[in-house]
Order: sequence, then C-alpha cells, then structure tokens
Amino acid sequence: MAYKFKEEYNIEVTDGLQKNYKNILEGIGEDISREGIANTPERAAKAMQFLTQGYKMDAETILKKAMFKESYDEMVVVKDIELYSLCEHHMLPFFGKAHIAYIPNGHIVGLSKLPRVVDVFARRLQVQERLTHDILECINSTLKPKGVAVVIEAVHMCMMMRGVQKQNSATTTSGFRGQFEKIETRNEFLKLISSNLK
Repeated sequence: MAYKFKEEYNIEVTDGLQKNYKNILEGIGEDISREGIANTPERAAKAMQFLTQGYKMDAETILKKAMFKESYDEMVVVKDIELYSLCEHHMLPFFGKAHIAYIPNGHIVGLSKLPRVVDVFARRLQVQERLTHDILECINSTLKPKGVAVVIEAVHMCMMMRGVQKQNSATTTSGFRGQFEKIETRNEFLKLISSNLK
C-alpha cells in the first residue's frame, strides 16, 4: 500500500486523561465495568487529544511553507470551510463554516492552507469571536495582503443541548482588515458569500 495514515498519541498524556475520564464517569454514577463503558476513558482521552491538536500546530509556519510570488492582485475567496471546535466554557462542540478572502500584495498562498489555518485555531478550546480574530490576524500578519476578511457562521451545542435550549439559533462573526474596511470591497465579499449565509 502506497499510503497509510496512522494516528499517534502521547502515552503519558493519554494515561493521565484516561484516569480523569474514569473519575468523571464514576462521578456521574456510571458503571465503568460495563461492557460499553469499559474502554470509554481511553477512547475519550484519544478523542480529546485529536480535538485539541491545534495547540501543537503553528498556523504561521503552515502559511509560510506555501507562499508564492505572484502579481495577481484581485480578491481570492475560499468559502464553505467546515469547522469543528469546542466551546471553552462548557467543552461542548460548536460547528459551522468559515469564509475567507484576501487581496494579495505580491504573494499568494496555496488554497488548501487557508482551511488548515482554520483547523489550527478551531482544534483548541475556543469562543467563536476569538476564533474569527485568530484566523484574521494570522493571515494578515503572515501574508501581509492588501486586505483580509473572515466570516464564520456556527451553531453551538451549549445553546442547543443545555441552558436556553434554542435549536434554531446560529451565530455569525466577522472581521476585516485593510481594503475590506472599505464598504465597497466588503460588500463585494459579502455578496460573493451571501448565498451561503442564512
């Protein structure tokens, strides 16, 4: 087989998390010897490491490895980027889509790197507002484009499964730098992604 993907986990971290998850299960009254639960602490420990792998990733390095000199200076838009993150307040998921645009200033970046930047910051304990800011500032400071824009629309399990239990609410956040602070440029971007926004 020419390609094989293999997940690797830190044994020490996994063991520590596994013990903590075992204590949580016991704390809520679950029988940890039950067949369906017996291996849950280990599975949850590995899942948490996967879901927070962004802490060990460097978004700036990802962008710099795929920057290319190019004279193109019109808007570049990558939309419908799926994102999955964990709310830092309740550690419940929020998920949705990110839309990113930038106007090159002598350099373009490999298109796949923009979704990777989203994943770097989403795979951490987050709030949507900071996630939007992190993505925006990383692209702005690394590419140094003429402008950059980020819009995220997401639904939050902490609002749907608990608390106010509102099933149909969605949250939209946005950030703009450079030429996107001009209303005409911003409107062009918003029009391009408007069919995707609810």
